[in-house]
Amino acid sequence: MSWFESIVLGLVQGLTEFLPISSSAHLRLAAVAGGWEDPGAAFTAVCQIGTELAVLIYFRKDIVRIVRAWSRSLTDRSMRSDPDARMGWLVIIGSIPIGVLGLAFQDAIAGPFRDLRLIAVNLIVLGIILGLADRMAARDLVGGRHRARRPRKDLAQLTTRDGLLFGFAQAMALVPGVSRSGATITGGLFLGYSREAAARYSFLLAIPAVLASGGYELTKIGGEDTHVSWGPTILATAVAFLVGYAIIAWFMKWITTRSFMPFVWYRIGVGVVLLALIFLGVVEPHAGEDFETPPTGVSGEAA
Repeated sequence: MSWFESIVLGLVQGLTEFLPISSSAHLRLAAVAGGWEDPGAAFTAVCQIGTELAVLIYFRKDIVRIVRAWSRSLTDRSMRSDPDARMGWLVIIGSIPIGVLGLAFQDAIAGPFRDLRLIAVNLIVLGIILGLADRMAARDLVGGRHRARRPRKDLAQLTTRDGLLFGFAQAMALVPGVSRSGATITGGLFLGYSREAAARYSFLLAIPAVLASGGYELTKIGGEDTHVSWGPTILATAVAFLVGYAIIAWFMKWITTRSFMPFVWYRIGVGVVLLALIFLGVVEPHAGEDFETPPTGVSGEAA
């Protein structure tokens, strides 16, 4: 991987990680468009650490408060009813599905899940589902001709059941094209939470998953079975952090007054164009095949 590739891919990661459009799909597509090798699962996971650092800084006050309350709840039972302590436990509970499924399907994640046809279909299908969830949320906020306005839930109303369901929604993002934030926010909207509450919990829930995944893949950077070296990876991660911080601040303001429909139409448009290019033979489904071939013989990547 060249320095120029790392800058471009870091920029793409920072721009797309927090938007419901799938950063892993865009990293894959950016490499195909540039005629480069697929950056692979290890690079994607490590690069995501950069954008997750942006989350840690942006939500630093919330995170410090949650960690302190959660830590106290380990020895003080009376603290377990504290909202911040509960949030700490709910983030842990919600992280279980992606941890279990990520380990169970790691070979598929690093291989067949990176097929461009699957990515295109996921972009379209999850875009439509996000659109339906967003429309449902909008109807609740304004009411309708034959229905009263129904308030959406905030994070103070988050239950263990909902935390787990959020977690299973996040786990869908193990497949490129789904989008971690897109799947989690969609799940939250269907569960009756507000756009802001769903997005906030989505970002908090991603912290353990992204840091664990990035740490797990660190040893693969610079290995003999990958074309990705440490220098470009560090540069891409730094670029992703800087761009990601700006995007997360903008996105949290956007969702307080706007809908997700622009992202819905974007997902559908990109998916349709990609399928058309594949059908016409302009793009091969396995273009830029990843060098990271798993021991089982399955080739490809993660989400």
